[in-house]
Amino acid sequence: MAITKTDRRDKIRRKIRGSISGTAARPRLSVFRSNKQIYAQLIDDVAGKTLLATSSAKLDVKTNKIEIASIVGKTLAEKAVESGIKEVVFDRGGYLYHGRIKSLAEGAREGGLVF
Repeated sequence: MAITKTDRRDKIRRKIRGSISGTAARPRLSVFRSNKQIYAQLIDDVAGKTLLATSSAKLDVKTNKIEIASIVGKTLAEKAVESGIKEVVFDRGGYLYHGRIKSLAEGAREGGLVF
């Protein structure tokens, strides 16, 4: 039986999550991408809590999805810097580091996060 696209992504996601973990000092920047929206959150895996979250669903911007992902990254980075978080571990969630995922990461870097 052939491996589906979601099975492949889940396998990659499990491998990534096995090697990285977020702490309160250096949380995990987790990304989820749907067909219409993109979501990002900072997670403390030790305590099992989400520290910050943002998504493109909260924005009222009409532009292409890559630019919206960059805005989401900058927004999350600004919130993180305000709450004292400067370093994160990037979790691409099994997606290729390309397109919207790359744009969100670059936006977060522009906003002041280091990873």
